[in-house]
Amino acid sequence: MSHAAPPAAVVDWLYDADSLTKRLKQACGGRFKVRLLDQRWQRPMRCERRLLGLGERELALVRQVYLLCDEQVVVFARTVLPLNILRSRYRYLARLGGKPLGEVLFRDSSMRRSEVQLARIGADLSLYRWLAPYAGPRTAPVWGRRSLFRLGHQPLLVSEVFVASPPPLPAYRFRVTRKSGR
Repeated sequence: MSHAAPPAAVVDWLYDADSLTKRLKQACGGRFKVRLLDQRWQRPMRCERRLLGLGERELALVRQVYLLCDEQVVVFARTVLPLNILRSRYRYLARLGGKPLGEVLFRDSSMRRSEVQLARIGADLSLYRWLAPYAGPRTAPVWGRRSLFRLGHQPLLVSEVFVASPPPLPAYRFRVTRKSGR
């Protein structure tokens, strides 16, 4: 495991606690799009099962998309939806298609998000195959993040990987505001 720090150009994107969808729409001047790559029932990766508290043989609905800015792929996103969330009032999440998940999550007042976990993703990881056409040389690592979201008491896992390091995104700075009393 590498302890390298992410490039300065991607740090703001990785640590931003707001909706990536919202931020991309602003940065792209409205030329934002979601391209659905794959959505099917499958066994999540071991690390995903662990975070979601799923058994080894449990299936989940896994949705994989590209997020595009001005027709250029900038982010690969993977969402793992356990069966329980799809048996609840959130069953519509199985029918998002090309709609952005971020718009749904950040509109829900019950939504809670865990701390962001960062990852440096190299060509040796299976996830890289989705990034390779856009990430440049096969030896160039890229950066991603994942968060466990809860809608009510139902968890889902969202991973977002920037397809280049630094990402080919317009410069965008966000303001960190602190609540009083902290």
